[in-house]
Amino acid sequence: MSGLELVNVTKRYGSIVAVDDAVLNVPAGSFVCLLGPSGCGKTTLMRIVAGLETPSAGDVRFNGEAIGDRPVHKRDFGMVFQSLALFPHLSVGENIAYPLKIRRRGKAEREARVAELLDMVRLPGVADRAVSQLSGGQRQRVAIARALAVSPKLFLLDEPLSALDAKLREAMQVELRQLQQRLGVTTIVVTHDQREAMTMADKIVVMKGGRILQMDRPIDIYRRPVDPFVADFLGQTNLLSASVEAGTVHVAGAPIPGLALTAGRRTAEISVRPEDVSVRPDGEAPIAATVEFIRDMGSAVEVYLTTAAGRIIAQRPAGTGGLAVGDPVSLGLDPASVVVFPEGGRA
Repeated sequence: MSGLELVNVTKRYGSIVAVDDAVLNVPAGSFVCLLGPSGCGKTTLMRIVAGLETPSAGDVRFNGEAIGDRPVHKRDFGMVFQSLALFPHLSVGENIAYPLKIRRRGKAEREARVAELLDMVRLPGVADRAVSQLSGGQRQRVAIARALAVSPKLFLLDEPLSALDAKLREAMQVELRQLQQRLGVTTIVVTHDQREAMTMADKIVVMKGGRILQMDRPIDIYRRPVDPFVADFLGQTNLLSASVEAGTVHVAGAPIPGLALTAGRRTAEISVRPEDVSVRPDGEAPIAATVEFIRDMGSAVEVYLTTAAGRIIAQRPAGTGGLAVGDPVSLGLDPASVVVFPEGGRA
């Protein structure tokens, strides 16, 4: 199925490489999140796709056609900026109709499309309101409606929910994903919020230093990260050292039955998610630990533990009690859930 394809795309600003040899395939109709820390190249990559930046090397293709030299207004892409960029002197309806007006669509067509889009984003009847009269979430929906006015072939959103409070942000994540599924439009969202990416995306693209480290389904990146950076960036994890001693793999000075390293290796870095660390009474599991801190999250309980390898975080089901700071306990690791990184740090 055709869609967006980036072929060895690089963007340089003098001696600075903002995007480094990016290779990316976004299938038609999919929802992809570009995820990474500030300055990793996410927004630059999106601006290249939109036509707002020209790549220094490589090709951008859409539905099999090279579009690298195609001007922005001829790409038929919709974009929502982090600032939303709504026109304060225009009404809600005029903001939404603006892309249609510059394409010289008739007044009746514009008004009908505005009404349709406001219904779609669940804001019926607000076409005549000033933008300043809307809440943050409502302005976000208006920006989305404006970007969808011309039925774009590709929908691009740059940190679209970053200015919203936590509760509204989560609600908008669900609404945006449901809207994308109803329309079937290929969508790319830039975000640095791991939870946002996990909530919305069919696939996540993790970036660092201008490079794409991994592209996969959220659950696959979470469970099978390619390197320690990806493991640590997407969700919470314990990065530990493992070593072979007397033929058995040891972690935090204790043998871990069932855990194996690649043949011939004596040491490796491993990743263990908190939910895969079991906390047991002292002496009942291999790793000796002391409870350092307990954090009740409501839906789960996080237990911070001091071990010979430093701090390890475990997650227990909500309502799990019986522990106090200073308690001696022991920890077990599920070997099937441990990710062993190869030499060089990439799985």
